[in-house]
Amino acid sequence: MSIRITTALAVCLASLNLGGCSNFDNTIQRGYIQQEGSLEQVPVGSSKEQVQFVLGTPSTTSTIGGEVYYYISQQVETSPIMGAQVKDQKVLAVYFGKDSRVERIANYGLQDGRVIDFISRKTPTGGKEMNFLNQVFSAISKT
Repeated sequence: MSIRITTALAVCLASLNLGGCSNFDNTIQRGYIQQEGSLEQVPVGSSKEQVQFVLGTPSTTSTIGGEVYYYISQQVETSPIMGAQVKDQKVLAVYFGKDSRVERIANYGLQDGRVIDFISRKTPTGGKEMNFLNQVFSAISKT
């Protein structure tokens, strides 16, 4: 009788452990979350102050070819097997003219460009990477 109880208890504990693993997939929202109706409050001709008041501080800006505010958001799905994968990305771009007024507003999706890395754990460096042997041979060739 005790073997049956022990076996039943072991089966129950194993099923609880496996059941917890199946719900480990997770979707995370990163970046800007656009409020419904906010774009209607920022028509063409709005000032930068009005844009920042309604939409908030931009994720990043650009001054090349005119000033642009970018509001970036991503949906990232994480799983223990596949790691983190970007499932959706949206970029709201607000273009300003020389008078610092909104000229146009554009929405870009994941299909319109490349994935933007919000949090990179690596700092890109210029030049080429050298491993240990390259450094040794480089040092020998200079002498």
